[in-house]
Amino acid sequence: MSWQVKRLGDVITLQRGFDLPSQDRRPGQVPIVSSSGVSGTHDEARVPAPGVVTGRYGSIGQVHFIESDFWPLNTTLFVKDFRGNDPRFISYLLRTVDFASCSDKSSVPGVNRNDLHRLRVAVPDLPVQLYIAETLGALDNKIELNRRMSRILESIARTIFKSWFVDFDAVRAKAQGRDSGLPPALADLFPHRLVHRKLGEIPEGWSAVPLHGVATFINGATYGAFEPNADGRGLPIVKIAELKAGVTSTTRFSEVQMPEKYRIGPRDILFSWSGNPDTSIDTFVWAHDEAWLNQHIFRVLPQRPHERSFVLTLLRHLRPVFAEIARNKQTTGLGHVTAADMKRLLVVRPDDSVLRAWDAVAAPILELAFVRERENGLLADLRDALLPRLLSGELRVASVDDAKTLLEVV
Repeated sequence: MSWQVKRLGDVITLQRGFDLPSQDRRPGQVPIVSSSGVSGTHDEARVPAPGVVTGRYGSIGQVHFIESDFWPLNTTLFVKDFRGNDPRFISYLLRTVDFASCSDKSSVPGVNRNDLHRLRVAVPDLPVQLYIAETLGALDNKIELNRRMSRILESIARTIFKSWFVDFDAVRAKAQGRDSGLPPALADLFPHRLVHRKLGEIPEGWSAVPLHGVATFINGATYGAFEPNADGRGLPIVKIAELKAGVTSTTRFSEVQMPEKYRIGPRDILFSWSGNPDTSIDTFVWAHDEAWLNQHIFRVLPQRPHERSFVLTLLRHLRPVFAEIARNKQTTGLGHVTAADMKRLLVVRPDDSVLRAWDAVAAPILELAFVRERENGLLADLRDALLPRLLSGELRVASVDDAKTLLEVV
């Protein structure tokens, strides 16, 4: 088994992506890839699959493996020529590259392609590349499968939520003398008619209340208060980046003993209220271990345990509303949703019997989705631990059986 140290430019050829202003984008299925990943679609591809893309400006150091023809934006570098190497292996190899050493250190981080090409990397023969890619790819494939299943489960919960609490299907059916389609004991919990309130028509006996009143919203602490360290000492500090990607090599930690209200743990509902209206204003369930919460994120505490599934699905249902609120305040690409906004925003609150019935239906679905996200965190940790050891040659695989054995042992 042979490994050779080469210049990266002798292993692959990187090229800058292509301009595609938003006004020139047309409806289609071709992924548009930015420095942070797939960020839209278009009807024309510039690069055939498989592809490997990394950030040239903005989010540097992230590497994306693309399995369909795509359009890389000009903020990225993509692999124009794999020079006979395995594309998926190259995607893992680039994750071990020190992008920071090739940054121009300006206020907006940028990577110089020529500097990247000069970096020295260790590369094995093609058969070993394939085995390494299969080993790590098995983990990534499982992560993607879990992610898809989680999205399906959450979509089911949102569909039922919309029927019960937005369209009021059961109430309308009863008002019209039709079968609601629900089991009789469940249907009996819903009112027989709609009444007019400030919010519009809502079921009789239910109330229209400010969103801010359905839970307690605790904002995270200022970043400097944590005295962040890059050595992994203490608990990780959760910013919006961690909500999207989990704890990564860029995450900072803190040993400072902050008030307990800033400590988060598995299953906590987190609402990021500041950032890009389309990509950052969102609701998350923390699927990792204990951590500290940074500002610009609310920790959301339902008033009672059986209201958690209602509060979580309500916040996710309102995502387009939050995005529009943030967009109306947008400056330099950022917007925000404040406590004052949530005090003005009215939502429907059903009576307690329906809340409990909803929890009995939705909580198991949401828990299944959470379990898959939780498993993804463990799988990603395993992949990230294996990656540098495999790519440095510290762990060697020389066959498919070696790859399978390694996964079983580790």
